[in-house]
Amino acid sequence: MAYYGQYGSKGVSMMEKGTVSPVYLRLRKQVKLPIGSPVRLGDIARILAEPELEPGLLGLVLDRPEYSDGNLIVIDMLLVIACIRRKYPSIRVEVLGEPHVLVEMVSSEKKPSLILFAIVWLLLFFGAGLTIMNFHADVSMPAVQVRIVEMLTGKKDDHPYLFQGAYSIGIGFGMIIFFNHLFKKKWNEEPTPLEVEMYLYQENLNQYVVAEEYEKMRKAEVFGKEKHP
Repeated sequence: MAYYGQYGSKGVSMMEKGTVSPVYLRLRKQVKLPIGSPVRLGDIARILAEPELEPGLLGLVLDRPEYSDGNLIVIDMLLVIACIRRKYPSIRVEVLGEPHVLVEMVSSEKKPSLILFAIVWLLLFFGAGLTIMNFHADVSMPAVQVRIVEMLTGKKDDHPYLFQGAYSIGIGFGMIIFFNHLFKKKWNEEPTPLEVEMYLYQENLNQYVVAEEYEKMRKAEVFGKEKHP
């Protein structure tokens, strides 16, 4: 997809060469910016252009979000091209990749609360423990363990603590291997199942937000046409 402008006073040097300066533009999928800051082209896109044009393009202001706009804003490629052409009429824009970018306006990061962290940790710890115990109770795991020990040793032991201890340690190691994570340590570069699910959730959420924003834009255009036929 290419968009062409007309030659102007800013394109004299390029006219002398007889060529139109191309700008290659690739929008990012999603970016985060501090609340109250303007959205610049360099914040939302990667640019490949002539060295003398790059500083002006990177600093080009596309939008100045207000608090009433919410914390999620969709910047469409057509808006980006229109802003570029207003400042550089002689530039040819070559578009690569995404047709829009989702901008999330975030506040300054707060220091995490140790009390809240402890409460969440305790809830997860006891919740996971109760889940495992309820599962073992449903499948009669104690009776199964007694039977396995009897099959292995030939003697019946109603309290096979050694076997149960090894079994409990094995559950912990199995979860570490399955989730590929121990605190901040990862065994390889493969994403964990939780990271994959979080990624898919974020992708679906972004698609929904973009669809909603485009629907609002369409309704605003229809309302504008009805108001000014």
